[in-house]
Amino acid sequence: MLKFLKRSALVAALCLATLSTGCYGPFNATQKFHHWNGSMGNKWGNEAVYLVTGWFMYPLCVIGDTLIFNSIEFWGGTNPITASTVPAQGEMDQVAAVVGLPYSVTMIQAPGQAH
Repeated sequence: MLKFLKRSALVAALCLATLSTGCYGPFNATQKFHHWNGSMGNKWGNEAVYLVTGWFMYPLCVIGDTLIFNSIEFWGGTNPITASTVPAQGEMDQVAAVVGLPYSVTMIQAPGQAH
């Protein structure tokens, strides 16, 4: 019984320590994995990669972001994982089409890239 109480107290202390920091962050690792998964080419490739890797990678990314990377950003000011600011190909088109907004796509050259 004493062993159970010690474990319960340890788990409660770890949960309290994690939740008390208030380090809600951008979840960059999860976003990077999501964008990578969305760049497999077509919907069948995306789904296949999701079914094979999604069941363990998404929870792993969320846990890593929650416990490690967002905490580092909160306490240190910078996140060690930089998120991609470019959405997966077609992602914005799909959002605009679902919402019913007119949209146009303009391709721009990223700084430092050759023609």
